Amino acid sequence: MAGEDLFSGAAEQRLAARAPLAARMRPRTLDDIIGQQHLIGPRAPLRALIESDRLTSAVLWGPPGTGKTTLASVVASTTSKQFVPLSAVTAGVKDVRQVVDDARRLLGEQGRGTILFLDEVHRFNRSQQDALLPSVEEGLLVLIGATTENPFFEVNAPLLSRSTLWRLEPLSADELGQVVARACRSEGAAADLDAVAALVGLADGDARAVLTTLEVALALAGDRPVSLGDVEKARNARLQHYGEDDHYDQVSAFIKSVRGSDPDAGLYWLARMLESGEDARFIARRLVILASEDIGEADPLALVVADAAARAVEFVGLPEAQLNLAQAVVHLACAPKSNRVTVALGRARRDVQEGPRGDVPAHLRDAHYRSAAKIGHGAGYVYPHDQPGAWVDQRYRPAELGDARYYEPSDRGHEAVVAERLRQWRGTDGTDGTDGTDGTDGTDGTDGTDGTDGTASHAEEPGR
Repeated sequence: MAGEDLFSGAAEQRLAARAPLAARMRPRTLDDIIGQQHLIGPRAPLRALIESDRLTSAVLWGPPGTGKTTLASVVASTTSKQFVPLSAVTAGVKDVRQVVDDARRLLGEQGRGTILFLDEVHRFNRSQQDALLPSVEEGLLVLIGATTENPFFEVNAPLLSRSTLWRLEPLSADELGQVVARACRSEGAAADLDAVAALVGLADGDARAVLTTLEVALALAGDRPVSLGDVEKARNARLQHYGEDDHYDQVSAFIKSVRGSDPDAGLYWLARMLESGEDARFIARRLVILASEDIGEADPLALVVADAAARAVEFVGLPEAQLNLAQAVVHLACAPKSNRVTVALGRARRDVQEGPRGDVPAHLRDAHYRSAAKIGHGAGYVYPHDQPGAWVDQRYRPAELGDARYYEPSDRGHEAVVAERLRQWRGTDGTDGTDGTDGTDGTDGTDGTDGTDGTASHAEEPGR
Protein backbone atom coordinates (compact mmCIF):
# COMPACT_ATOMS: atom_id res chain seq x y z
CA MET A 1 0.00 0.00 0.00
CA ALA A 2 2.84 2.34 0.90
CA GLY A 3 4.53 1.46 -2.38
CA GLU A 4 1.40 2.29 -4.31
CA ASP A 5 1.20 5.71 -2.61
CA LEU A 6 4.86 6.33 -3.40
CA PHE A 7 4.44 5.51 -7.08
CA SER A 8 1.20 7.48 -7.23
CA GLY A 9 2.87 10.54 -5.73
CA ALA A 10 5.79 10.28 -8.15
CA ALA A 11 3.40 9.99 -11.09
CA GLU A 12 1.49 13.09 -9.96
CA GLN A 13 4.74 15.06 -9.69
CA ARG A 14 5.80 14.05 -13.20
CA LEU A 15 2.38 14.85 -14.63
CA ALA A 16 2.49 18.27 -12.95
CA ALA A 17 5.93 18.94 -14.43
CA ARG A 18 4.66 18.00 -17.91
CA ALA A 19 1.39 19.92 -17.61
CA PRO A 20 0.71 22.83 -19.97
CA LEU A 21 1.98 26.23 -18.85
CA ALA A 22 -1.58 27.42 -18.17
CA ALA A 23 -2.07 24.52 -15.73
CA ARG A 24 1.30 25.02 -14.05
CA MET A 25 0.61 28.73 -13.56
CA ARG A 26 -2.86 28.19 -12.08
CA PRO A 27 -3.08 30.19 -8.83
CA ARG A 28 -3.34 28.23 -5.60
CA THR A 29 -4.68 31.03 -3.36
CA LEU A 30 -6.99 34.00 -3.72
CA ASP A 31 -4.02 36.37 -3.41
CA ASP A 32 -2.36 34.69 -6.41
CA ILE A 33 -5.33 35.32 -8.70
CA ILE A 34 -4.92 38.19 -11.17
CA GLY A 35 -8.14 40.00 -12.03
CA GLN A 36 -11.72 39.71 -10.68
CA GLN A 37 -10.96 42.13 -7.86
CA HIS A 38 -14.64 43.09 -7.67
CA LEU A 39 -15.25 39.53 -6.43
CA ILE A 40 -12.07 38.51 -4.60
CA GLY A 41 -10.28 41.75 -3.75
CA PRO A 42 -10.02 42.97 -0.14
CA ARG A 43 -13.44 42.96 1.53
CA ALA A 44 -15.07 41.67 -1.68
CA PRO A 45 -18.14 39.42 -1.24
CA LEU A 46 -16.97 36.20 -2.87
CA ARG A 47 -13.64 36.35 -1.04
CA ALA A 48 -15.43 36.68 2.30
CA LEU A 49 -17.59 33.63 1.61
CA ILE A 50 -14.66 31.49 0.45
CA GLU A 51 -12.38 32.44 3.35
CA SER A 52 -15.11 31.77 5.91
CA ASP A 53 -16.07 28.48 4.18
CA ARG A 54 -19.66 29.73 3.90
CA LEU A 55 -20.03 29.57 0.13
CA THR A 56 -23.53 28.54 -0.91
CA SER A 57 -24.59 27.25 -4.33
CA ALA A 58 -23.19 29.53 -7.00
CA VAL A 59 -22.91 29.96 -10.74
CA LEU A 60 -19.64 31.40 -12.05
CA TRP A 61 -20.38 33.09 -15.38
CA GLY A 62 -17.71 34.55 -17.60
CA PRO A 63 -15.75 34.23 -20.85
CA PRO A 64 -13.07 31.55 -21.22
CA GLY A 65 -9.83 32.11 -19.34
CA THR A 66 -11.23 34.44 -16.69
CA GLY A 67 -10.65 32.15 -13.70
CA LYS A 68 -13.81 30.08 -13.15
CA THR A 69 -11.98 26.78 -12.72
CA THR A 70 -9.23 28.52 -10.76
CA LEU A 71 -11.74 29.86 -8.26
CA ALA A 72 -13.20 26.38 -7.90
CA SER A 73 -9.75 24.92 -7.23
CA VAL A 74 -9.12 27.56 -4.55
CA VAL A 75 -12.43 26.62 -2.93
CA ALA A 76 -11.36 22.96 -3.04
CA SER A 77 -8.15 23.76 -1.16
CA THR A 78 -9.80 25.88 1.52
CA THR A 79 -13.12 24.19 2.29
CA SER A 80 -13.68 21.60 4.99
CA LYS A 81 -16.38 20.05 2.83
CA GLN A 82 -15.87 17.20 0.40
CA PHE A 83 -15.09 18.69 -3.03
CA VAL A 84 -16.26 16.69 -6.05
CA PRO A 85 -15.45 17.97 -9.57
CA LEU A 86 -17.48 16.84 -12.60
CA SER A 87 -17.57 18.00 -16.21
CA ALA A 88 -20.99 18.37 -17.79
CA VAL A 89 -19.42 17.30 -21.09
CA THR A 90 -18.81 13.74 -19.87
CA ALA A 91 -21.02 13.33 -16.79
CA GLY A 92 -24.62 12.17 -16.83
CA VAL A 93 -27.56 11.71 -14.50
CA LYS A 94 -26.03 8.47 -13.19
CA ASP A 95 -22.89 10.35 -12.09
CA VAL A 96 -24.98 13.03 -10.41
CA ARG A 97 -27.00 10.44 -8.50
CA GLN A 98 -23.77 8.78 -7.34
CA VAL A 99 -22.51 12.12 -6.01
CA VAL A 100 -25.83 12.65 -4.21
CA ASP A 101 -25.71 9.19 -2.63
CA ASP A 102 -22.10 9.69 -1.52
CA ALA A 103 -22.93 13.13 -0.12
CA ARG A 104 -25.83 11.78 1.91
CA ARG A 105 -23.68 8.98 3.33
CA LEU A 106 -20.82 11.39 4.14
CA LEU A 107 -23.16 13.77 5.90
CA GLY A 108 -24.68 10.97 7.95
CA GLU A 109 -21.40 9.28 8.87
CA GLN A 110 -19.06 12.25 9.35
CA GLY A 111 -21.28 15.33 9.40
CA ARG A 112 -19.39 16.78 6.39
CA GLY A 113 -21.09 18.58 3.57
CA THR A 114 -20.28 18.20 -0.13
CA ILE A 115 -19.47 20.74 -2.81
CA LEU A 116 -20.13 19.65 -6.38
CA PHE A 117 -18.19 21.63 -8.97
CA LEU A 118 -19.86 21.20 -12.35
CA ASP A 119 -17.75 22.62 -15.16
CA GLU A 120 -19.63 23.81 -18.26
CA VAL A 121 -22.94 23.44 -16.48
CA HIS A 122 -24.73 24.79 -19.57
CA ARG A 123 -23.95 21.47 -21.29
CA PHE A 124 -26.36 19.70 -18.93
CA ASN A 125 -29.82 19.40 -20.45
CA ARG A 126 -32.98 20.25 -18.51
CA SER A 127 -33.57 16.76 -17.13
CA GLN A 128 -29.96 16.49 -15.97
CA GLN A 129 -30.20 19.85 -14.21
CA ASP A 130 -33.52 18.81 -12.65
CA ALA A 131 -31.77 15.80 -11.11
CA LEU A 132 -29.62 18.24 -9.10
CA LEU A 133 -32.45 20.44 -7.88
CA PRO A 134 -33.76 18.46 -4.86
CA SER A 135 -30.26 18.02 -3.39
CA VAL A 136 -29.40 21.70 -3.87
CA GLU A 137 -32.76 22.78 -2.50
CA GLU A 138 -32.43 20.77 0.72
CA GLY A 139 -28.79 21.83 1.15
CA LEU A 140 -27.33 18.37 0.73
CA LEU A 141 -25.13 19.67 -2.10
CA VAL A 142 -23.49 23.02 -2.56
CA LEU A 143 -23.36 23.41 -6.34
CA ILE A 144 -20.70 25.49 -8.03
CA GLY A 145 -21.49 25.66 -11.73
CA ALA A 146 -19.14 27.25 -14.27
CA THR A 147 -20.41 28.49 -17.61
CA THR A 148 -19.40 30.69 -20.52
CA GLU A 149 -23.04 30.96 -21.65
CA ASN A 150 -25.73 33.28 -20.33
CA PRO A 151 -27.12 31.28 -17.38
CA PHE A 152 -30.52 32.94 -17.70
CA PHE A 153 -30.92 31.03 -20.97
CA GLU A 154 -28.92 27.88 -20.24
CA VAL A 155 -29.58 27.08 -16.56
CA ASN A 156 -32.98 26.00 -15.26
CA ALA A 157 -34.74 28.87 -13.52
CA PRO A 158 -35.40 26.91 -10.27
CA LEU A 159 -31.73 25.91 -10.07
CA LEU A 160 -30.55 29.43 -10.83
CA SER A 161 -32.90 30.95 -8.29
CA ARG A 162 -31.27 28.82 -5.57
CA SER A 163 -27.77 29.92 -6.55
CA THR A 164 -25.81 33.15 -6.32
CA LEU A 165 -24.68 34.41 -9.71
CA TRP A 166 -21.10 35.71 -9.84
CA ARG A 167 -20.07 37.48 -13.05
CA LEU A 168 -16.39 37.22 -14.05
CA GLU A 169 -14.98 39.85 -16.39
CA PRO A 170 -12.32 39.51 -19.13
CA LEU A 171 -8.88 40.43 -17.83
CA SER A 172 -7.67 43.92 -18.70
CA ALA A 173 -4.55 44.55 -20.78
CA ASP A 174 -2.61 45.40 -17.61
CA GLU A 175 -3.78 42.23 -15.89
CA LEU A 176 -2.82 40.08 -18.88
CA GLY A 177 0.58 41.77 -18.85
CA GLN A 178 0.97 40.68 -15.24
CA VAL A 179 0.07 37.11 -16.24
CA VAL A 180 2.76 37.12 -18.94
CA ALA A 181 5.37 38.63 -16.59
CA ARG A 182 4.64 36.08 -13.86
CA ALA A 183 4.86 33.18 -16.33
CA CYS A 184 8.17 34.45 -17.74
CA ARG A 185 9.62 34.71 -14.24
CA SER A 186 8.44 31.20 -13.45
CA GLU A 187 10.08 29.85 -16.62
CA GLY A 188 13.26 31.89 -16.15
CA ALA A 189 12.60 33.64 -19.46
CA ALA A 190 12.02 37.13 -20.85
CA ALA A 191 9.94 38.69 -23.63
CA ASP A 192 10.33 41.82 -25.75
CA LEU A 193 7.82 44.60 -25.13
CA ASP A 194 6.26 44.29 -28.60
CA ALA A 195 5.92 40.54 -28.10
CA VAL A 196 4.09 41.10 -24.81
CA ALA A 197 1.83 43.70 -26.48
CA ALA A 198 0.99 41.23 -29.25
CA LEU A 199 0.24 38.44 -26.76
CA VAL A 200 -2.02 40.71 -24.73
CA GLY A 201 -3.73 42.23 -27.76
CA LEU A 202 -4.62 38.86 -29.24
CA ALA A 203 -5.86 37.24 -26.04
CA ASP A 204 -9.03 39.36 -25.65
CA GLY A 205 -9.06 39.08 -21.88
CA ASP A 206 -8.37 35.31 -21.84
CA ALA A 207 -5.52 34.37 -19.49
CA ARG A 208 -5.47 30.76 -20.68
CA ALA A 209 -5.12 31.86 -24.31
CA VAL A 210 -2.23 34.19 -23.52
CA LEU A 211 -0.38 31.44 -21.61
CA THR A 212 -0.99 28.86 -24.32
CA THR A 213 0.47 31.14 -26.98
CA LEU A 214 3.33 32.16 -24.68
CA GLU A 215 4.27 28.52 -24.07
CA VAL A 216 4.75 27.88 -27.79
CA ALA A 217 6.62 31.17 -28.21
CA LEU A 218 8.96 30.24 -25.33
CA ALA A 219 9.77 26.96 -27.02
CA LEU A 220 10.53 28.78 -30.27
CA ALA A 221 12.69 31.40 -28.54
CA GLY A 222 14.89 28.92 -26.69
CA ASP A 223 17.44 30.76 -24.57
CA ARG A 224 16.78 34.24 -25.99
CA PRO A 225 13.90 36.61 -25.10
CA VAL A 226 10.59 35.96 -26.84
CA SER A 227 10.26 38.20 -29.89
CA LEU A 228 7.30 39.40 -31.93
CA GLY A 229 8.29 36.88 -34.58
CA ASP A 230 8.03 34.07 -32.05
CA VAL A 231 4.52 35.18 -31.16
CA GLU A 232 3.61 35.33 -34.87
CA LYS A 233 4.77 31.76 -35.38
CA ALA A 234 3.12 30.61 -32.17
CA ARG A 235 -0.23 31.85 -33.40
CA ASN A 236 0.49 30.41 -36.85
CA ALA A 237 -0.54 33.79 -38.22
CA ARG A 238 1.04 36.84 -39.78
CA LEU A 239 0.77 39.70 -37.29
CA GLN A 240 0.50 42.95 -39.22
CA HIS A 241 1.79 45.77 -36.98
CA TYR A 242 -0.12 44.35 -34.06
CA GLY A 243 1.27 46.15 -31.09
CA GLU A 244 -1.27 47.29 -28.49
CA ASP A 245 -1.90 50.65 -30.18
CA ASP A 246 -2.29 49.04 -33.61
CA HIS A 247 -4.73 46.50 -32.19
CA TYR A 248 -7.10 49.27 -31.14
CA ASP A 249 -6.40 51.33 -34.26
CA GLN A 250 -7.49 48.48 -36.53
CA VAL A 251 -10.57 47.74 -34.45
CA SER A 252 -11.42 51.44 -34.58
CA ALA A 253 -10.98 51.54 -38.36
CA PHE A 254 -13.16 48.44 -38.69
CA ILE A 255 -16.02 49.85 -36.61
CA LYS A 256 -15.89 53.26 -38.29
CA SER A 257 -15.95 51.65 -41.75
CA VAL A 258 -19.10 49.69 -40.94
CA ARG A 259 -20.66 52.71 -39.22
CA GLY A 260 -19.78 54.74 -42.31
CA SER A 261 -21.69 52.29 -44.56
CA ASP A 262 -18.62 51.11 -46.51
CA PRO A 263 -18.93 47.30 -46.82
CA ASP A 264 -15.69 47.00 -48.80
CA ALA A 265 -13.62 48.78 -46.15
CA GLY A 266 -15.37 46.75 -43.46
CA LEU A 267 -14.46 43.50 -45.23
CA TYR A 268 -10.86 44.66 -45.70
CA TRP A 269 -10.36 45.37 -42.00
CA LEU A 270 -12.13 42.14 -41.12
CA ALA A 271 -9.79 40.16 -43.34
CA ARG A 272 -6.76 42.01 -42.01
CA MET A 273 -7.67 41.34 -38.39
CA LEU A 274 -8.40 37.68 -39.06
CA GLU A 275 -5.11 37.28 -40.92
CA SER A 276 -3.39 38.89 -37.96
CA GLY A 277 -4.78 36.24 -35.65
CA GLU A 278 -7.39 38.44 -33.97
CA ASP A 279 -9.86 36.50 -31.82
CA ALA A 280 -13.04 36.03 -33.86
CA ARG A 281 -15.12 36.27 -30.68
CA PHE A 282 -13.80 39.78 -30.07
CA ILE A 283 -14.79 40.83 -33.59
CA ALA A 284 -18.22 39.29 -33.19
CA ARG A 285 -18.83 41.12 -29.91
CA ARG A 286 -17.90 44.43 -31.53
CA LEU A 287 -20.46 43.80 -34.29
CA VAL A 288 -23.20 42.97 -31.77
CA ILE A 289 -22.53 46.27 -29.97
CA LEU A 290 -22.47 48.22 -33.24
CA ALA A 291 -25.81 46.76 -34.32
CA SER A 292 -27.55 48.59 -31.46
CA GLU A 293 -25.16 51.53 -31.10
CA ASP A 294 -25.15 52.72 -34.72
CA ILE A 295 -28.18 51.08 -36.36
CA GLY A 296 -30.79 50.37 -33.72
CA GLU A 297 -34.40 50.61 -34.84
CA ALA A 298 -33.43 51.80 -38.31
CA ASP A 299 -32.94 48.07 -39.03
CA PRO A 300 -33.97 45.87 -36.08
CA LEU A 301 -32.77 42.81 -38.01
CA ALA A 302 -29.17 44.06 -37.71
CA LEU A 303 -28.92 42.90 -34.09
CA VAL A 304 -30.34 39.50 -35.05
CA VAL A 305 -27.75 39.10 -37.82
CA ALA A 306 -24.87 40.20 -35.59
CA ASP A 307 -25.97 37.89 -32.79
CA ALA A 308 -26.31 34.99 -35.24
CA ALA A 309 -22.76 35.62 -36.47
CA ALA A 310 -21.48 35.63 -32.88
CA ARG A 311 -23.22 32.31 -32.22
CA ALA A 312 -21.81 30.88 -35.44
CA VAL A 313 -18.30 31.74 -34.26
CA GLU A 314 -18.89 29.59 -31.17
CA PHE A 315 -20.79 26.81 -32.98
CA VAL A 316 -18.85 26.54 -36.25
CA GLY A 317 -15.47 28.07 -35.41
CA LEU A 318 -12.78 29.29 -37.75
CA PRO A 319 -12.05 29.20 -40.61
CA GLU A 320 -15.65 28.62 -41.74
CA ALA A 321 -17.12 31.23 -39.39
CA GLN A 322 -15.27 33.92 -41.38
CA LEU A 323 -18.17 33.69 -43.82
CA ASN A 324 -20.70 34.38 -41.08
CA LEU A 325 -18.70 37.39 -39.89
CA ALA A 326 -18.39 38.67 -43.46
CA GLN A 327 -22.14 38.41 -44.00
CA ALA A 328 -22.75 40.34 -40.79
CA VAL A 329 -20.27 43.05 -41.84
CA VAL A 330 -21.98 43.49 -45.20
CA HIS A 331 -25.46 43.56 -43.67
CA LEU A 332 -24.53 46.07 -40.97
CA ALA A 333 -22.57 48.29 -43.35
CA CYS A 334 -25.45 48.41 -45.85
CA ALA A 335 -28.15 48.93 -43.21
CA PRO A 336 -29.66 52.38 -42.60
CA LYS A 337 -27.94 54.05 -39.65
CA SER A 338 -29.36 55.61 -36.52
CA ASN A 339 -27.77 56.38 -33.17
CA ARG A 340 -31.04 57.48 -31.57
CA VAL A 341 -31.16 54.50 -29.18
CA THR A 342 -27.63 55.38 -28.01
CA VAL A 343 -28.59 59.04 -27.55
CA ALA A 344 -31.80 58.10 -25.72
CA LEU A 345 -29.97 55.88 -23.26
CA GLY A 346 -27.42 58.63 -22.58
CA ARG A 347 -30.20 61.12 -21.81
CA ALA A 348 -32.00 58.69 -19.53
CA ARG A 349 -28.79 57.87 -17.66
CA ARG A 350 -28.07 61.55 -17.10
CA ASP A 351 -31.53 62.02 -15.58
CA VAL A 352 -30.98 58.97 -13.36
CA GLN A 353 -27.57 60.23 -12.23
CA GLU A 354 -28.30 63.95 -11.93
CA GLY A 355 -32.05 64.47 -11.81
CA PRO A 356 -34.69 63.79 -9.17
CA ARG A 357 -35.47 60.10 -8.68
CA GLY A 358 -39.08 60.20 -7.52
CA ASP A 359 -41.15 57.27 -6.29
CA VAL A 360 -42.86 54.74 -8.50
CA PRO A 361 -46.36 56.14 -9.22
CA ALA A 362 -49.02 54.35 -7.17
CA HIS A 363 -50.93 53.05 -10.21
CA LEU A 364 -47.75 51.32 -11.49
CA ARG A 365 -46.85 49.57 -8.24
CA ASP A 366 -47.16 45.82 -7.82
CA ALA A 367 -50.73 44.97 -6.87
CA HIS A 368 -50.53 41.18 -7.02
CA TYR A 369 -49.78 40.45 -3.38
CA ARG A 370 -52.38 40.34 -0.63
CA SER A 371 -53.43 43.69 0.83
CA ALA A 372 -51.62 45.69 -1.89
CA ALA A 373 -54.91 47.24 -2.98
CA LYS A 374 -55.58 48.44 0.56
CA ILE A 375 -52.58 50.76 0.39
CA GLY A 376 -53.43 52.02 -3.08
CA HIS A 377 -51.07 49.95 -5.19
CA GLY A 378 -52.34 49.63 -8.75
CA ALA A 379 -55.27 52.00 -8.21
CA GLY A 380 -56.12 53.81 -11.43
CA TYR A 381 -53.95 51.66 -13.70
CA VAL A 382 -55.52 51.15 -17.15
CA TYR A 383 -54.65 47.89 -18.93
CA PRO A 384 -53.51 48.87 -22.47
CA HIS A 385 -54.79 45.69 -24.13
CA ASP A 386 -58.34 46.63 -23.16
CA GLN A 387 -58.07 49.89 -25.11
CA PRO A 388 -58.38 50.57 -28.87
CA GLY A 389 -54.97 50.12 -30.48
CA ALA A 390 -53.64 48.68 -27.19
CA TRP A 391 -52.57 52.17 -26.14
CA VAL A 392 -53.71 54.47 -23.33
CA ASP A 393 -52.53 57.92 -22.34
CA GLN A 394 -51.28 57.42 -18.79
CA ARG A 395 -48.13 58.36 -16.91
CA TYR A 396 -45.34 55.79 -16.60
CA ARG A 397 -42.63 57.92 -14.92
CA PRO A 398 -42.32 59.75 -11.61
CA ALA A 399 -43.94 63.18 -11.73
CA GLU A 400 -40.61 64.79 -10.77
CA LEU A 401 -39.19 63.94 -14.23
CA GLY A 402 -41.75 66.03 -16.07
CA ASP A 403 -42.20 65.15 -19.74
CA ALA A 404 -38.55 64.75 -20.73
CA ARG A 405 -38.12 63.08 -24.11
CA TYR A 406 -35.29 60.57 -24.43
CA TYR A 407 -35.99 58.62 -27.60
CA GLU A 408 -36.58 60.66 -30.75
CA PRO A 409 -36.48 58.32 -33.77
CA SER A 410 -34.95 59.38 -37.05
CA ASP A 411 -36.65 59.16 -40.44
CA ARG A 412 -34.26 56.45 -41.65
CA GLY A 413 -35.24 52.88 -42.43
CA HIS A 414 -37.71 51.15 -40.11
CA GLU A 415 -37.26 53.95 -37.58
CA ALA A 416 -39.43 56.18 -39.77
CA VAL A 417 -42.34 53.81 -39.04
CA VAL A 418 -41.57 54.00 -35.32
CA ALA A 419 -41.42 57.81 -35.55
CA GLU A 420 -44.86 58.02 -37.12
CA ARG A 421 -46.34 55.70 -34.49
CA LEU A 422 -44.89 57.80 -31.66
CA ARG A 423 -46.16 61.01 -33.27
CA GLN A 424 -49.65 59.59 -33.27
CA TRP A 425 -49.43 58.47 -29.65
CA ARG A 426 -47.83 61.70 -28.50
CA GLY A 427 -50.26 63.80 -30.47
CA THR A 428 -47.57 65.85 -32.23
CA ASP A 429 -46.69 66.38 -35.88
CA GLY A 430 -43.06 67.03 -35.02
CA THR A 431 -43.14 70.73 -35.91
CA ASP A 432 -42.41 71.66 -32.30
CA GLY A 433 -38.89 70.35 -32.63
CA THR A 434 -39.53 66.96 -31.09
CA ASP A 435 -38.59 65.27 -34.37
CA GLY A 436 -34.97 66.12 -33.71
CA THR A 437 -34.75 69.22 -35.92
CA ASP A 438 -33.66 71.22 -32.89
CA GLY A 439 -30.39 69.36 -32.69
CA THR A 440 -31.59 66.38 -30.69
CA ASP A 441 -30.53 64.10 -33.53
CA GLY A 442 -27.04 64.19 -32.12
CA THR A 443 -25.59 66.86 -34.43
CA ASP A 444 -24.74 68.89 -31.35
CA GLY A 445 -22.33 66.22 -30.18
CA THR A 446 -24.79 64.27 -28.04
CA ASP A 447 -24.52 61.27 -30.36
CA GLY A 448 -21.65 60.06 -28.24
CA THR A 449 -18.86 60.68 -30.75
CA ASP A 450 -17.30 62.85 -28.10
CA GLY A 451 -18.05 60.28 -25.42
CA THR A 452 -20.50 62.57 -23.60
CA ASP A 453 -23.14 59.92 -22.95
CA GLY A 454 -20.66 57.26 -21.97
CA THR A 455 -22.19 54.64 -24.26
CA ALA A 456 -21.05 55.40 -27.79
CA SER A 457 -17.29 55.37 -27.67
CA HIS A 458 -16.58 51.74 -26.76
CA ALA A 459 -14.89 50.85 -30.03
CA GLU A 460 -11.92 53.02 -29.17
CA GLU A 461 -11.70 52.21 -25.47
CA PRO A 462 -8.70 50.04 -24.51
CA GLY A 463 -9.74 46.73 -23.06
CA ARG A 464 -13.24 46.71 -24.49
